[in-house]
Amino acid sequence: MNQKGGVGKTTTTVNIAAAFAKAGRPTLLVDLDPQAHATLHLGVDPGTLEQSVYNVLTDASFDPAKAIVQTRDNLALMPAVTDLAGIEVEMATQGALDLQGQRRLEQALEKLGGKYEFVLIDCPPSLGLLTINGLSAAREVVIPMQAHFLALQGVGKLLETVQLVTANINSKLRVTGVVLCMHDTSSHHSREVVADLEGFFEQSRQQDVPWRFARVLKPAIRRNIKLAECPSFGKSIFEYAPDAPGAADYDALGTAMLKDWDSMLAKRVPAKEKGEKPAAAKSAPEKPATEKPVEEKSVAGKPALEKPKVVEKVTAKEPEKTPEKATESAAAKAGGKSPAKPAEKAPAKSGSKAAAGEKTEVIVVSAASMKVGA
Repeated sequence: MNQKGGVGKTTTTVNIAAAFAKAGRPTLLVDLDPQAHATLHLGVDPGTLEQSVYNVLTDASFDPAKAIVQTRDNLALMPAVTDLAGIEVEMATQGALDLQGQRRLEQALEKLGGKYEFVLIDCPPSLGLLTINGLSAAREVVIPMQAHFLALQGVGKLLETVQLVTANINSKLRVTGVVLCMHDTSSHHSREVVADLEGFFEQSRQQDVPWRFARVLKPAIRRNIKLAECPSFGKSIFEYAPDAPGAADYDALGTAMLKDWDSMLAKRVPAKEKGEKPAAAKSAPEKPATEKPVEEKSVAGKPALEKPKVVEKVTAKEPEKTPEKATESAAAKAGGKSPAKPAEKAPAKSGSKAAAGEKTEVIVVSAASMKVGA
């Protein structure tokens, strides 16, 4: 997600999906952009389609499987058409601009069951009904960006929007991290921007925010002309130029993301075999431990990334202990009994699901701001 155009959003979505498919993982790519760039990138002509994601969003009873095109082994596409540009007007006439309308895509993906291990969503350049549907259905957000000062300035606002969506629509939404596209490691300016970004994420570790465990994903995607050429041939970078630096970078990035996902699943399986609940499924403690405030540090002398406003959650205050309760507590301690400590909630790792038992990982690569990079 990024509000600056041309940062490699669609390129990243398509090639990560292709990397997953190449590894033998069933993957679905959902194109929510009326420009249908992801659809064209995979060699599908929007003008020849009879069903698309437009039917899925405008008709709650529509079978989403009818709108899916199998483009390659392990890689399916729910294509976009230009009619999506008028989706808000269409749904307004149906009176479907409420919360149910914002969750049409989520409901459609649930109908597909566990057919796909991964679902990647390419969102449009606006925070309208289409983007809200993408963020409502997703569990993770990936932010493609160039390591430039102006691109960095917009990240704070984008994260603030994710915070609002998390608080009001999708509490499971988390920011996985940032993918650096068209990256130049020899540039001193690029290194400074990356240092600022990493410092910002590090300061968020002890905060209750959706980007608490976000990081700069490695490796960065180097500038490569082959990545700009392959969409015109309807191919992924692995099909068009498998020996190009862009192919090596996206393959390594996809492998790293799969490694995180497999690591999470490996930890979940032993818990199921023992009949225990996985860490992600444990109920929240009645009295969670308070976190110590972390002193903010500036990176490179001055923070270039504006800190987003955090939406505070209102929680009920714990009632003060009465003298009788204090006496009972003292008596309990004298008897050698200590109050039970609440179970600590294991932090979610990148690539992990927010809810236990789910087999499909939904990742949105989009903009959660007024404008997005394609």
